[in-house]
Amino acid sequence: MSPKRYDVAVVGGGPAGLCAGLWLARYLHTVVVIDSGDPRNWETRGINGYLGHQGIRAPELRAIGREECTKYGVDFVTGVVDTAVNETGELFAACLRDGTTIEANRILLAIGIKDYWPDIAGLERCYGETVHVCPDCDGYETRDKKTIVVGSGRKAVGLALALATWTSKIVICTNGEKPDMNQALLDKLKVLNIPVLEAPIQRAVSEASEIVGIELEGAMSLDCERLYFARLQRFDLICELLGARLVTGGHILQRDDLRRAEAGDPPEHPLAADRGRRSALHLLDPARGRANLRLSGLVRKDRVAKC
Repeated sequence: MSPKRYDVAVVGGGPAGLCAGLWLARYLHTVVVIDSGDPRNWETRGINGYLGHQGIRAPELRAIGREECTKYGVDFVTGVVDTAVNETGELFAACLRDGTTIEANRILLAIGIKDYWPDIAGLERCYGETVHVCPDCDGYETRDKKTIVVGSGRKAVGLALALATWTSKIVICTNGEKPDMNQALLDKLKVLNIPVLEAPIQRAVSEASEIVGIELEGAMSLDCERLYFARLQRFDLICELLGARLVTGGHILQRDDLRRAEAGDPPEHPLAADRGRRSALHLLDPARGRANLRLSGLVRKDRVAKC
């Protein structure tokens, strides 16, 4: 039996992918959302700043989104897309890890990004409660808290400066790496009295899900109430399989023969959902009617990967 053919296959079932699927279905397109079930925000205790949903847990938000999509006929498939083939310039075949093949006229990627965790024992017990990656999402809850930023270079400095909106009690720990900070960055930290420690972190100390400190090499310890890590983030391998070129930092270089659907890169749920909506609308071409869809997501007009 030949695989079912959809107008659009959305890869990724977070807020961006669900919002994209909802809007595409409302435009009378047949849509399937392919989701691995392994979201970036797997342990987020509550989503902040989402109008009408303040404090909602991520699984609850996704469940509401799935229910709304289902009302408009969106199908859901659990699986991981390993490769994708575009044989004709119009029809894509998404090959899942379990051997399933899904055909679609267009693919929209809403896979977001992956965080590379620092190698620190005990972080997983606090992640999403008192250990975070996003100051926009969790900065308000950090106000006046003793806060450690784990990372190096411009990314760590940027995170520390952002957190200075809410607290003046900040220390950067490079976890054994070189600081990689030029004098201009160091001067900014000096103005805010933010020290930089290079010693490797041996473990995070916590009570239940509350971080209370870190232990560093050399019998040194630091008290803290919040910890943020500024680590490398990158898009999933499927982007490369679809012909996208990744550059420094793991982000996508947009080229003339690629269109980037800005559906999943922001960590903030409201922004992710809005970008999913805008990507879905970009995929449509109202001037040519329902049958035509623009090339969107990260897809090429030629054969892009072997199944």
